[in-house]
Amino acid sequence: MARAVALPLSSGIPLIWSLPDGRAWLSRNMALEVEQRRLFPWIAIFFGIGIVLFFQADGQPALWAPVGAFGLFGAAAIASRRHLTVFSILIALAALLAGFSAGAIRARSVAAPALTRLVIAPVTGFIETVEDREGGKRLLLRLTGMMGVADAGRPERIRVSVRSGEGLSPGQLIAGTARLLPPPQAAWPGGYDFARDASFKGIGAVGSMVGQVRRIDSPQRPGWSLWLAARVDEARNALTERIASAIGGAAGGVGAALVTGKRGLIPEPTNDVLRAAGIYHIVSISGLHMVLAAGTFFWVVRALLALAPGVALLWPVKKMAAVAAMAGATIYCIFSGSDVATERSLVMTLVMFGAILVDRPALSIRNLSIAALIVLAREPEALLGPSFQMSFGAVAAMMALVPLMHRPRLEGARGGFVARGVSWIGTAMLGLVTTTLVASFATAPFAAYHFQSLNPYGLIGNALALPLVSLIVMPSALLGVLAYPFGLDRPIWQFMGMAVSQVLDVSAWVGGFSGSTLVVPALGGAALVLLSLGLILVSVPASALRWMALVPAGAGLAFAATPDRYDVFIDRDGAGAAIRAKGGRLALVGRPSDFVAEQWLRADGDARNADDGSLRQEAKCDAAGCVVAAAGGRWVAFVQDFTAFEEDCRRATVIVTRLKAPPICKASFVLDGDDLKERGATTIRFNPETVELRSVRKGREVRTWAGKEVHRADVSSAPEIPRRARPVPEQDFPEEDLNASDESSTSRPMH
Repeated sequence: MARAVALPLSSGIPLIWSLPDGRAWLSRNMALEVEQRRLFPWIAIFFGIGIVLFFQADGQPALWAPVGAFGLFGAAAIASRRHLTVFSILIALAALLAGFSAGAIRARSVAAPALTRLVIAPVTGFIETVEDREGGKRLLLRLTGMMGVADAGRPERIRVSVRSGEGLSPGQLIAGTARLLPPPQAAWPGGYDFARDASFKGIGAVGSMVGQVRRIDSPQRPGWSLWLAARVDEARNALTERIASAIGGAAGGVGAALVTGKRGLIPEPTNDVLRAAGIYHIVSISGLHMVLAAGTFFWVVRALLALAPGVALLWPVKKMAAVAAMAGATIYCIFSGSDVATERSLVMTLVMFGAILVDRPALSIRNLSIAALIVLAREPEALLGPSFQMSFGAVAAMMALVPLMHRPRLEGARGGFVARGVSWIGTAMLGLVTTTLVASFATAPFAAYHFQSLNPYGLIGNALALPLVSLIVMPSALLGVLAYPFGLDRPIWQFMGMAVSQVLDVSAWVGGFSGSTLVVPALGGAALVLLSLGLILVSVPASALRWMALVPAGAGLAFAATPDRYDVFIDRDGAGAAIRAKGGRLALVGRPSDFVAEQWLRADGDARNADDGSLRQEAKCDAAGCVVAAAGGRWVAFVQDFTAFEEDCRRATVIVTRLKAPPICKASFVLDGDDLKERGATTIRFNPETVELRSVRKGREVRTWAGKEVHRADVSSAPEIPRRARPVPEQDFPEEDLNASDESSTSRPMH
């Protein structure tokens, strides 16, 4: 490759910049990349690009096309393996097609029916998981029957809430009447799509149980997978209750979540405090917990084996400890619920300790790439989630910093016992602060894109809280789990609870700082791609080529600093909207749920809550609808009653309604109920000559201001506008059901 890059140009055109020097610089660095085997990580990168392309495709792509093309490029790569440049290009294309194929195969393997309308019907099913929540429980049911719905259209799983779930446990067969809704799509284009994630989990409906829930005797035993999932969840619930009762209060809920991954007992104010301090990630069983748990197993087993001189001198103690750590990490993953983040962390941990078994460096970008390939091949949809992006981004950035962190440790190894101790503490604190800072910068673009929030004091919160978690909480958790079968665990949980209480105190102190949580406008797709490319270029190359990261990173920051805000947000069924008033801030009209309204506000970089009175001040409303004076002298009307069309169609520039607008409506732009049924949640941006629409189902559209060519305008056959009609009913998705389906997966970053 270096020789190919260094070949002279055939055109021979002279350049002011020294082209030979540039080619020589590029040749030297490419040769170093090959020597350091840094081409392999690009396989994982192109694999991920293929997955992204699959999710951008319309409809259901054919499977034979990507699989066949992958085979052709793979065979061509094998045939040209002696030519490095051609071989590398063909391998990259084969990896891209492999990623596309993985997405297509995964989508077909998890395809399951989902409801398309509101259904109230008797259902029966096995309880797969039970999650305690404030005011009740939330159940994941594997259905065996649903009255009024054919087997072909019956969802495989549903998620329902019950107000009183006493006596319900995993593995039971229950029956009752359920009010079920289709899994809701994103509240705005670019927002979190619960329906997509639910489809990959086999969840075809969400809602609540109405009336009494009955336990019935099962005529047949559940399958082994359901039986195993039920037994694991039952054990998790029992341990969660024991830890929470032993510690008590909010610290009990946090302590239980750290061990079992069950976060339902954590009060919402405590969640807010942890988020504000930038340490909410500690309650999600992921990389930090897996590393601490596996590291504790590794250190304890290796230390015990080292106490026996015969074993230490004759046997590979380090490898034996690595095997024990791998087994312990696997058990911990299964017991903590095997969520996506936990499984991803387990794969990374197993790869790292597997490298020790084959005498390879454990912490390397190559091993991280192998872990990414395994995770994405198993669950391609994980690439689109914040958990994968934030964790792999943080680890990759920290690996790029590892060589710089070794130097102070070596220089501080001289001197006496006190000097070495002080040097060790200083190095540890420097490493903690540096890694936290690097991880914060690496994950900031993903936090801004998915959650529209940044925690500038997260460095302080992590520097104060993580030592407690690493040195006291997690080792105590391991000892508590080992003592649990003997009934000697309560004192250990209480000791752990004191450390957890200190973590909460630190979080409350840091979260109390002014500006501890910054709400920022949603990062655009172009900005996220450019910043991600900058992160890749600074992490993967081993040579000076990493300086190329400044170009996409700078462009990404420029895009992020000038976000394109939408002028109108419209709910998926037209129950409400947020319209940018002439003062520049959004005005709320209609009756969207608080959850949806706050999604709109965060996307706009607005820190107000949905119940803020100022959200309604700039809208002039009556029983028939609302009118908002927007920028540019435009009037936007939100019509809720047929009687409002006559006046609003004459005076308003834009009409938004969930009703069917009459064809004689003279407004410049009309978006009615038929449009919303076709598009789902929609946003509008006003331009001088055009109107730009983005919708969840149809993507980006550009229209002219000529509303008549947009709508079906046949004035000669237009019906009379009714003078009186019933008001539009409230939104079909009750707030409690929407929150129950969305909040567990979208609330905050987990990495």
